[in-house]
Amino acid sequence: LVIASLFPSGVVLGFIPVQSAMMVGMYLFSTGMALLAAGILGRTVLKGKRMPLLMELPPYRLPRLATVVRQMWLRARSFLTEAGTVILACTVVLWALLSFPREGLPEVELNQRRAAIAQLAPSAREPATRALEAEDASRQIEHSIAGRLGHAIEPVLRPLGFDWRIGIGLVGSFAAREVLVPTLSQVYGHGKQADDDDGGGLVAGALRQGGLTPLKGLSLMVFFAIALQCLSTVAAIRREAGGWRWALAALVYLNGLAWLSSLAVYQIGRALGYA
Repeated sequence: LVIASLFPSGVVLGFIPVQSAMMVGMYLFSTGMALLAAGILGRTVLKGKRMPLLMELPPYRLPRLATVVRQMWLRARSFLTEAGTVILACTVVLWALLSFPREGLPEVELNQRRAAIAQLAPSAREPATRALEAEDASRQIEHSIAGRLGHAIEPVLRPLGFDWRIGIGLVGSFAAREVLVPTLSQVYGHGKQADDDDGGGLVAGALRQGGLTPLKGLSLMVFFAIALQCLSTVAAIRREAGGWRWALAALVYLNGLAWLSSLAVYQIGRALGYA
């Protein structure tokens, strides 16, 4: 979503698509960070007797179509019944947090501006009405429960290039990382008719209009590549480790490393002249 929304669709080196290069680059970055962390932890806090790595490869055969279809169905059903229900529930909760209390533009001001819009030429009324609705929705979100929470943590996120709206998304993603997308959809796209000349979708257009730049988008992707936010993963670590010690340690160290990495990306990018 971030790559498609914020990065150009051109090519680098004359033949490599920019967006494809960014996607592959993020995968390589994630893999490199995992190997680096494993190397450091294996020589420090997890130091122990080295064991040989033995891996038995199964025999490879051409898969049967029926088996492929069955596996696709099982995985899709598992996602919809497990992750999908969590995402739906979190989206409903986020909608409530973004919608209450109702503190949009004052009713008197709304009526006055609507009356002024009614005096405009017919061709100018529709864009003026959309702009007024977007302003009212933006004020509503900013003064909602979620908006106030985002403002509270904004000082910690501002060095990374994030504002209070991204803060709402980061808080929501603790339920499940996938919740970030519907959260950004509600925060950036709520009440907006985003321009979509390049087919990026309403959320993509809203992200661009909301002030996200390629540098901020890269900072956000680096943060998510490292951060441990899904609380179900924390619960799984606690279950496997037999206690909260390693689960809380992973939560602190991964999110701290994500913050530092995102900080480095954004501040170095600004120092090089990128916005």
